Amino acid sequence: MSAVLFLLTLLGGLCSHGHTMTREEKHRLRNQVVEMFDHAYQNYMDHAYPADELMPLTCRGRVRGLEPSRGDIDDALGKFSLTLIDTLDTLVLLNKTTEFEAAVRRVLSDVRLDNDIVVSVFETNIRVLGGLLGGHSMALMLKEGGQHMQWYQDELLHMAKDLGLRLLPAFNTSSGLPYPRVNLKYGVRGPETRTGTETDTCTACAGTIILEFAALSRFTGDPVFEAHARRAMDFLWEKRQRNSNLVGTTINIHSGEWVRRDSGVGAGIDSYYEYLLKAYILLGDDLFLQRFNIHYASIMKYISQPPLLLDVHIHKPLLPARTWMDSLLAFFPGLQVLKGDIRPAIETHEMLYQVTKKHNFLPEAFTTDFRVHWAQHPLRPEFAESTYFLYKATGDPYYLEAGRTILDNLNRFARVPCGFAAMKDVRTGSHEDRMDSFFLAEMFKYLFLLFADNEDLPFDVEDYVFTTEAHLLPLSLSTAPHSSSIPSNRTSEEELDDSNFDWTCPNTRLLFPDPAFPRNLREPIRTAVDKSCPRPAPYREPGMGSPPLRAQDFMANNPEHLELLRRMGVSLIHLKDGRVQLVQHATQAVSAVAAEDGVRFMQEMMELSSQQQKEQLPPRAIQIVSHPFFGRVVLTAGPAQFGTDLSKSSTGVRGFVTVAEPYSGCTEITNAEYVQGHIALLQRGQCMFAEKARHIQKAGAIGGIVIDDNEGSSSDTAPLFQMAGDGRSTDDITLPLLFLFHKEGNILLEALKEYREVEVLLSDKARDRGVDVQEAEEGCVTEAVTPTSFEPVSQSQMSTVELDEPAPEEVTPSQEEVSPLSEETSPAEEVPPPEEEVSPADLSEPKEERDSERKTEEPEGDTDSSSQSVDELLADWREDLEAFQQMEKDEL
Repeated sequence: MSAVLFLLTLLGGLCSHGHTMTREEKHRLRNQVVEMFDHAYQNYMDHAYPADELMPLTCRGRVRGLEPSRGDIDDALGKFSLTLIDTLDTLVLLNKTTEFEAAVRRVLSDVRLDNDIVVSVFETNIRVLGGLLGGHSMALMLKEGGQHMQWYQDELLHMAKDLGLRLLPAFNTSSGLPYPRVNLKYGVRGPETRTGTETDTCTACAGTIILEFAALSRFTGDPVFEAHARRAMDFLWEKRQRNSNLVGTTINIHSGEWVRRDSGVGAGIDSYYEYLLKAYILLGDDLFLQRFNIHYASIMKYISQPPLLLDVHIHKPLLPARTWMDSLLAFFPGLQVLKGDIRPAIETHEMLYQVTKKHNFLPEAFTTDFRVHWAQHPLRPEFAESTYFLYKATGDPYYLEAGRTILDNLNRFARVPCGFAAMKDVRTGSHEDRMDSFFLAEMFKYLFLLFADNEDLPFDVEDYVFTTEAHLLPLSLSTAPHSSSIPSNRTSEEELDDSNFDWTCPNTRLLFPDPAFPRNLREPIRTAVDKSCPRPAPYREPGMGSPPLRAQDFMANNPEHLELLRRMGVSLIHLKDGRVQLVQHATQAVSAVAAEDGVRFMQEMMELSSQQQKEQLPPRAIQIVSHPFFGRVVLTAGPAQFGTDLSKSSTGVRGFVTVAEPYSGCTEITNAEYVQGHIALLQRGQCMFAEKARHIQKAGAIGGIVIDDNEGSSSDTAPLFQMAGDGRSTDDITLPLLFLFHKEGNILLEALKEYREVEVLLSDKARDRGVDVQEAEEGCVTEAVTPTSFEPVSQSQMSTVELDEPAPEEVTPSQEEVSPLSEETSPAEEVPPPEEEVSPADLSEPKEERDSERKTEEPEGDTDSSSQSVDELLADWREDLEAFQQMEKDEL
């Protein structure tokens, strides 16, 4: 039955409609996919192996413990050559049999699974256990072919069972839900494990085990793995909200209480639903299909608002839980294809495609009006996955063009000499020194399958099911011997009811009698995404008068405003990093009415802060275009509220940089002969931003870059802000002024030390480098803002807001209950503030998005530095540059 469902879903493609892609063009794109895979895989093997992952900007391996911790994201790394294991079955699919055989031998000889290291149960299961099982499946298939892997004696399966046994201690809970982490050597009990104290796990983390564990049981004949995975799935089903039939995002592994009650199909839940349907496909157990269909009906009733998929509360499913979507839900149209529900799959995929075309990649999160919410993109494959499944279901060449878009954007914006780098900010094109293993495991599988013909494939993919990591498990496992001792947790209320089954998928020819029907579904969605929907004004209660001072009018250097704040019980505290903090004590207000005004002022300030970060503060880009960078280094910069608006400039401002004297820019420039016609570098502090701009403009500069004087600051850990004026007209300032945090600024200063003449482009976003420049691309070492949702928390008798520059419109949200404005402080001394403790913005940084920080020098400090010079960073890249140039020429 399982094979029937899977095969019927993928067959019955429509007759072509739209512009048909020629066979030659499909073959060219197929070959391009293979070339891109070779570029990523070979650079991992050359520069990173045996490390878990490649750092493509610095051309080295990421070894846990040797690189600065990135928090939870590092739990996927276990010193077990993660990328190599995750890539095994991709090698076979792409007809790289010789490389696969060599890779298997490397895994068997080099990889250890008994490391004293704490890893994520979820990530290790889907990537490593799944990779070993996928590799084993491919090895068996090749061995049966009689030409390759004749020496193979189930060694990968033995490693998989060893790993499975090391993961089993995590399931030793009263509920059967696994601990989120396990020590590969010591398990979860005892002080030496350094884990086992967690109480919560995500639904997907506990519910994305069954495919790998059941396959391991059926390959080995040991039922213990499948039994534990089934018990976890059964517990999640039992804990669903019985009225809505939805599950929450986070659950207590001991009590089964929902910790986070929001429900969607994206991060935290996604692959739980996927594994219910695919467990039926792989194992043939009708119970999984019944449960999936019940969940799916609720998803379509409450969460699906075509083309959107919005989280709701499980107890009040008609109440939205958020106004944004995360990129992980991009897998869902592909799952709907497997389900046979093609129409909503087309609609949601089209929405995702238009967002992709708007931002080049799917932002990690985006709002319901399709603007960036979280700007990073770690080269996730889910959109490519859904594109492939929709093409298989419809045969519509439109999806081949969508695949071409993915390829082009990866090559134009993510490709660097040492691989492909994750996008730190899709708005500016800045990179992160990261290439996750799933990029090789999933992206290239789906893209190759999209463009390949059946004769290009070494086996029939319809004999396999894809795991959530795109590992291939044979459908023949459904008939493999397995112990009848695996308990059935079917309750009396779960007696099989035919009304809960879709035994076959609808025939797509009958579903779409008009070949233009899918196009008609897409058209209104494309129009909706193209429009920028205005946000509603913040809600204000009827009868509540306006406070005497509005947040948008506040200026931190206006004495009258400060007096109004004092009367409302609001005090202003200067922080050492240049920001100011607003704190309200209702008891210190001059009257009860003034206290109420103060509360409303603080609420307005936080609302204004959140609104402007999400809507009105697109970052700017500083792109180093001179040799040897050639446009690949893109630094994320903050804009100014005055001077040239780079968002309205089609060309930006391009010029060589020079350090202004004095560096503060607070008095007349003494090296005007060098500043004239150049972009001046300035240090933050000692005077207003507008004053600095006027001084360099008078000296003849064509632009300015202000570098933060707070050592160690970075857009990675602090929100960008707009540099404000000085309380009077700034119409006289006509040059562009941008702001860089200390870390990004020192990348520019370091380049200036190494290469005397450094040319940059100031613009609203990174410009397309073009073919000639792409041939000499060198990689990017930049950071970018990672905004999070902003939810003020009420405090009794006290409210706090942080500011950073005295002007009306410059409020930007930090990532806690604070709102920085941009303020230039005026310290009496000229010495920069000392390095200080972590700021509130640092504390709120998402663990998964912390990146390694480079230590850099002050512009006029000692040249002795522990950081790598730009020359050293580029030296490793030059070796690959010639081959990279040739590849680009061949491609043309």
